[in-house]
Amino acid sequence: MTTPTKITLIGATGSIGKIILNALVSHPNFTVTILSRHSTATTFPSGITVHKTDYSPASLETLLRGQDVVISAIGVGGFTEQQKFIDAAIRAGVKRFIPSEFSSSSQDDEVLKILPLFQQKRDVINYLKEKETDGLSWTGIATSGLFDWGLTAGFLGFDLNKHSALIWDGGVTRFTLTNEKQLGEAVVAVILRPEETKNRFVYVASVELTQKEILETLEDVTGVKWTVMETTTETQISEGFAKLGAGNIEGAFALVRATAFGNTPGLKVNYVRDEELANGLLGLKMETVRETIERVVKA
Repeated sequence: MTTPTKITLIGATGSIGKIILNALVSHPNFTVTILSRHSTATTFPSGITVHKTDYSPASLETLLRGQDVVISAIGVGGFTEQQKFIDAAIRAGVKRFIPSEFSSSSQDDEVLKILPLFQQKRDVINYLKEKETDGLSWTGIATSGLFDWGLTAGFLGFDLNKHSALIWDGGVTRFTLTNEKQLGEAVVAVILRPEETKNRFVYVASVELTQKEILETLEDVTGVKWTVMETTTETQISEGFAKLGAGNIEGAFALVRATAFGNTPGLKVNYVRDEELANGLLGLKMETVRETIERVVKA
């Protein structure tokens, strides 16, 4: 497979999609196309082709013709729609499909026990495996959680404004997270290494850390003693399922966090130790906890 240059991105308006789009447009040899629903009013940077579509099979096939790679950054409500994208990509002659993973790995059985919704992601991977003989290859990219984004948004349980932290299991579980820029760089690197990344999962990470390290570094960088609240993985998972059952989306967020840094036996949260880290293959470097925290706090 020659180095791909024509890239189509689906789901460019979401949080992950925006990160990937920024990385794609920064590469001089890529011609980037976005597929967007007719109802989407979002504007995109100049120089990017935007095709409005109803996502019907015929429309998708037409719009994907001549493309080398299709990247799906579709959100939680559209995981199952990806099979339609895959079928259209095959008919259009696309060579590589990158599905919407970009989180904790759907290949981890313990992740699926905590977050059953990710079974839909695994189903997509299994479907891609079935279609390998049709000429479409694939790459799944597992990043676990986003570190810098999670700190800024408070998603990881650290409130930068109130200087408070929710610490799980004493904060000693060691895990990995990925920064936004490196997620985008990982996608670009996969595209530029088509043979090395063909029909496989790649695991990437920016930092290897514990919650205790995050807290200590935040206190040092901010010069403030933080307020700490203690919890456990078991409590968070139990409360997460209860909230989700009551229709509260916060429950799903708790379960996502549990897949990233919970201490559930058998859960692979440290990609440096538990998986074959692809940073070397993709030319990605690890960072320190302090580097990220200083950048986030400064911003």
